[in-house]
Amino acid sequence: MTSSVESLIDKHREVLDRALTAIGTREYWSRYPESPSPRVYGQEAGPAGERAYRAHLGQRFAALADQPLLDGRDDAWAGYEVSPYGPELGITYPHYGEAQLDELLAAASAGIPAWRDAGPLARAAVCVEILDRINARSFEMAHAVMHTSGQPFVMAFQAAGPHAQDRALEAVAYALFEQRRVPEEVVWEKPGKDQPLRMLKRFHVVPRGVGLVIGCNTFPTWNSYPGLFASLATGNAVVVKPHPRAVLPLAISVAVAREVLAEAGFDPNLVVLAAETDGEGLAKPLALHPSVRVVDYTGGPRFGAWLEENARQAVVYTEKAGLNTVVVDSTDDLAGMTANLAFSFTLYSGQMCTAPQNVYVPRDGIDTDTGHRSFDEVAEAIADAVRRLTGDDARAVQLLGAAANRDVVARADGAGSLGRAVLESRAVTHPDFPEATVRTPALVAVDASDEAYLSECFGPVAFLIATDSTQESLKRFVETAREHGAMTASVYSTQESVLQAAEQAALDAGASLSMNLTGAVYVNQSAAFSDFHGTGANPAANATLTDGHYVSGRFRVVQSRRHI
Repeated sequence: MTSSVESLIDKHREVLDRALTAIGTREYWSRYPESPSPRVYGQEAGPAGERAYRAHLGQRFAALADQPLLDGRDDAWAGYEVSPYGPELGITYPHYGEAQLDELLAAASAGIPAWRDAGPLARAAVCVEILDRINARSFEMAHAVMHTSGQPFVMAFQAAGPHAQDRALEAVAYALFEQRRVPEEVVWEKPGKDQPLRMLKRFHVVPRGVGLVIGCNTFPTWNSYPGLFASLATGNAVVVKPHPRAVLPLAISVAVAREVLAEAGFDPNLVVLAAETDGEGLAKPLALHPSVRVVDYTGGPRFGAWLEENARQAVVYTEKAGLNTVVVDSTDDLAGMTANLAFSFTLYSGQMCTAPQNVYVPRDGIDTDTGHRSFDEVAEAIADAVRRLTGDDARAVQLLGAAANRDVVARADGAGSLGRAVLESRAVTHPDFPEATVRTPALVAVDASDEAYLSECFGPVAFLIATDSTQESLKRFVETAREHGAMTASVYSTQESVLQAAEQAALDAGASLSMNLTGAVYVNQSAAFSDFHGTGANPAANATLTDGHYVSGRFRVVQSRRHI
């Protein structure tokens, strides 16, 4: 082990110990501060980060010019990013066609033996160093994510920066814990008639090979980091294939990883970026390549299901889509409930895998702290809360962000055709980016017998669904989650018996449940080291961020033994 690696272990041992404690207790802990305040990151961090972002625009991403196979190819660089706020980024990145995949994956694999032999603790320490350096570039990352995904700036800073970094560190901690469950060596002694039978047994953690991370458009770092760092920490090389409209955040991340790996004496090609042209479909040949043994994917259910069915040589982890549900039975805080739901619908224009979509309300209404309210009155109270939250354009864009693609806009604009429009989506003019496409949430009332709400409507659209009773609401929640998946669920009730029934329904549905959220915690949000993201227990995802199962399939244990 080199002195540089030993120094990283000494430097980050305390952080790793604290992270290991956190995954065991699941109490609050965060390594990376979520506030973009100058008091936290310094007065110059914000302006310096924006300058760093702007320096990328219109340029070749030179920090990755040392990646393999880039010389002598006319198509070695590609990039087609356009900010949802309007401007073209004009950045090009290392590009590999199907003809280069054999050589690219061979180059990525070459460093695996030395990385494997370094051991779990060394790998974990290197990963923490990578994360610390990424954290130092959080303002640059915020601008990069804002202008590739459309997230509003503060959200981009938090979700793409510290929150994503904490999720990555959580994955590193789980990887370290799982690899340490088997001792490195043991003297095995079996009592015998004359003398004991003694053997020295050694147990080696062996990575599966090359991991493939397929990034998404809306959360390029938050959804990619757990798989990237879980694979890296367990000894694998990683090829990062970003979404063609959101490359820059992952290019920055890969550049930092390569820099740290090289400084620590490892092959930087253990982590490579493979950008693609728009519509090229590079993910399929990559996912099917025999060298790729782990696949991490976030995105639509169709391609996720294709990966699960066809990438048989690999362990495949997918987060796809689902029908996130809210069951409204009663409330002792109507204003708090409607404000909380309005925020959840509005945040990033509903472009989150955790955003609520289907809200079940008894057709006869509910009991509240302001008296009994009919279905229509509940629907109008939610609509009023959305109007209050989004009524001022300059304030609204700080929550809504911008639409990531045209499909999101089409869904918002066409929501009224799906049922009775309780609240129509409206176009919002961004005061700083007039070319941005921004939409407020649409609320659509339907009957439980309708079918419009039985498929994901990704974006700022929510259905208010009239049911015969709370019992029917819970029944439909379980049925839709089992068939279509659900990442999140929520229930509002003043009756303990209903809350208990909802929790049982959530167990049957395999969906994480929140109860009576009326304050500053929203169903969209999950906290690293405490909340599990996804369950793997319904079609929305086949894995959880993060638990032992998420990391243990990325390595194997190979033993040797000899008589002593």
